[in-house]
Amino acid sequence: MSIELDLQIACEFENLPSHEQFELWASKALLPYHENPELTILIADETQSQELNSQYRGKDKSTNVLSFPFEAPPGIDLPLVGDLIICPQVVKRESIEQEKSFHEHFAHMVIHGCLHLLGFDHINEQDAIEMESLEKEFLAEIGISDPYRDDI
Repeated sequence: MSIELDLQIACEFENLPSHEQFELWASKALLPYHENPELTILIADETQSQELNSQYRGKDKSTNVLSFPFEAPPGIDLPLVGDLIICPQVVKRESIEQEKSFHEHFAHMVIHGCLHLLGFDHINEQDAIEMESLEKEFLAEIGISDPYRDDI
């Protein structure tokens, strides 16, 4: 079982995680549910993030991660799970505000986004508890502490 990751860097940003890190993080969330998933991650600047967030979610601001699940036509079985658009400027800003490491917060955003691609959500409390529990579990497996801890 392995993941096929198409990593697209569409903006300049210092200290981005490596392709291998992105693969590891996405694998944690996707491999329990898909045998050989394919995923695209686009690293986008704040302008592109804001445009996509406005167009698809009606929120006129940049955001940390957007998830676009792939929906295959009926009868077509493809391993593509979807696309993540991640804005490193927002991730960096949040990591500073939340007193977390930039790469650890990036890992959280990849796992969070991948779970959205799989259909998990956090709209109601029960769904949020389930999704956050999985995030904490997958992050702990790679040595990252609970991103929802209250001691920050």
